[in-house]
Amino acid sequence: MEGRNILIIIAIYFGLLLLVAWLTGGESSNNKAFFLGNKRSPWYIVSFGMIGTSLSGVTFVSVPGLVRQTDMTYMQVVLGFLFGYILIARILLPLYYKLNLTSIYSYLDRRIGPRGYRTGACFFLLSKLIGAAARLYLVVWILQTYVFDRWHVPFIVTTVASVFLVWLYTFRGGIRTIIWTDTLQAICLLAMLAGITWQLKNYLALDMTGIVQTLTASEHFRIFEWKDWSSTQHFVKQFLSGVFIPVVMTGLDQDMMQKNLSCRNLREAQRNMYSYGFAFIPINFIFLCLGILLLALAAQQQIALPDGNDDILPMFCTSGLLGYTTLVFFTVGIIAAAFSSADSALTALTTSFCVDILGLEKDTTQKAKRTRIRVHLLVAIVFTLVIISFRLFSSRSLIDAIYMIASFTYGPLLGLFSFGLFTGRKPRNRQVPYVCIAAPVLCYALDWFLFQWTGYKSGYEILLLNGALTFAGLWFRSEKTETGQ
Repeated sequence: MEGRNILIIIAIYFGLLLLVAWLTGGESSNNKAFFLGNKRSPWYIVSFGMIGTSLSGVTFVSVPGLVRQTDMTYMQVVLGFLFGYILIARILLPLYYKLNLTSIYSYLDRRIGPRGYRTGACFFLLSKLIGAAARLYLVVWILQTYVFDRWHVPFIVTTVASVFLVWLYTFRGGIRTIIWTDTLQAICLLAMLAGITWQLKNYLALDMTGIVQTLTASEHFRIFEWKDWSSTQHFVKQFLSGVFIPVVMTGLDQDMMQKNLSCRNLREAQRNMYSYGFAFIPINFIFLCLGILLLALAAQQQIALPDGNDDILPMFCTSGLLGYTTLVFFTVGIIAAAFSSADSALTALTTSFCVDILGLEKDTTQKAKRTRIRVHLLVAIVFTLVIISFRLFSSRSLIDAIYMIASFTYGPLLGLFSFGLFTGRKPRNRQVPYVCIAAPVLCYALDWFLFQWTGYKSGYEILLLNGALTFAGLWFRSEKTETGQ
């Protein structure tokens, strides 16, 4: 496909997003509406939109590529996700609704203290900024490689234009707009996944029975790893990590919880979380099966695969091998997946900074609104700079990199919330930031020494160790109180 045709697709797609933003942004004239959409969001719309936000462009590209390196063992993590979402629905959501929170980190102010509150918010800002930038970077890189390099457009220009488009349709409507644009993008993402899989099936000349036989006969159709405990793919490590990854990356994440808190009531928010959690299993399974079919096609046609796992799907879809229609599906799908993560991240980062750092939650003045608009623009600028710098460090599979980053930056949040929920003690306010910084530093050091001494390389389980060290540090620097709430 000519680059100009891809640009036409992008223009049409963003035209639809701007139309949705215009239709939904009318009531979002104040900060309360921007932050929580006046708590009017239908739970089923929130649930469907969150699928697109969670999958992201990284999932769209990285998960099929993971098969070559780790077979289908990523499903062990996905199975753990379901239990993590159940924990969120049963433990965290009731707490957030009971306290009527706008920012979930406000809980830490009541339970841990002001420094714990600020520390938790800062760890979220850092984590979300890096993770969301990595997700959007992947799409910008694909567009740069397959479209804009031909026209000698600098990577910086592509990045600035991409973030500007996201800012353009989010700065006014906030979460109310995000709920509906994410739904549109989730529809596009899932439709494109189905379309690419169907095109690949036709190219391989397989019926449904043939697909099943091809998948089960593949050496990569291995879901469980029980024997090698030193492997990062061992079931216990993967499953337990899968339980706690959604707890921290969804339940302790302002981005994802802000959507849940925009639901009408707790019961609807819980329905959203259950349906959202169940949907993850078949969707990720299809992504992994797509990866096996791509490897089967490469073997059949004796096609040399690229070195990077993240390059496998883009190579097949953009080479013309699977036809013009597949490239259209891929273009729309990758844009939808990536920007559904980027738009909600900008909104959540703006909300957290305004509420947690600037204290604008209850300020309804025009001055507060103007401050929020400036913060939203500032966040977009910083977001752009992080994407540009991330290009220098993207040497590994991005989905793996994002989860490893989360293991270090979300660990203190896991420790803070666990300490608040499950103990009746109060940490010494001034020492909380030092404990939260020391825990990931110590984890990194332990991981390095363990690998040097034994050859054992930690996986996502480092998240649990990080949270445990934070919890222990808070415990030893605390005293018992009359109540834990």
